[in-house]
Amino acid sequence: MGEQPDVVHNRIAMLRAERGISRRELSDALGVHYQTVGYLERGEYSPSLYLALRIAEYFGVAVEVVFSTTPFKRLGE
Repeated sequence: MGEQPDVVHNRIAMLRAERGISRRELSDALGVHYQTVGYLERGEYSPSLYLALRIAEYFGVAVEVVFSTTPFKRLGE
């Protein structure tokens, strides 16, 4: 019975866009390869707890603002 893999939803792309930060700038600040940021944004890779906390800290928000186990509602809903 094909169970779906665990997916971690995130708002990294939205937060980057709001702040005018490129994938490269974010990856440099986090010490990860810039492609890792793309994988995270597309949900192709779930971050470690440490990386998730560092991303939230970078944006100055709670980790729940960036990551969720359920899809985020669209803004305005």
